[in-house]
Amino acid sequence: MAVTEGAAAPRLRAARAGDAAAIARIWHEGWSDGHHGNVPAALIAVRTPESFLLRAPRRVDDTVVATVGGVVAGFVMVVDDEVEQVYVSRDHRGTGVAAELLAEAERLVAAKGHRRAWLAVVNGNARARRFYERNGWRDEGLFEYLAASDSGPIHVPCHRYVKPVGG
Repeated sequence: MAVTEGAAAPRLRAARAGDAAAIARIWHEGWSDGHHGNVPAALIAVRTPESFLLRAPRRVDDTVVATVGGVVAGFVMVVDDEVEQVYVSRDHRGTGVAAELLAEAERLVAAKGHRRAWLAVVNGNARARRFYERNGWRDEGLFEYLAASDSGPIHVPCHRYVKPVGG
């Protein structure tokens, strides 16, 4: 997917501490859009806007942001061989920002010496599942993702998507 004609191309860079509030806002907004109605109520209860404001600063070192016109338009978080989070603000969805971030995540996984990247998508998030499939990711099937919470892990039914990335 290329950047929409006439739109400014996103610039990718390592996240900085000053990006945390924008990351938290985009993360909460996108997480809510893709997860409400698709995950256990216990997870919805703990994923408040405040929880993202607390989590985002701790994850800056794992994060690459895409900026458009100097504004954070989306981000990706990568840990080892897992693409943990890919979110784009509502204003920039469909513009190619997500595809740029996903390609960067694949590059980062490969640069860490892994030959295959993986990510989890909740069962009901059809939009995300179509996006990953369009970008060459393959659904390996259902598994239980353990989402962290202060009261212990919450079991979330997900699909595991994989893609070869290393040479």
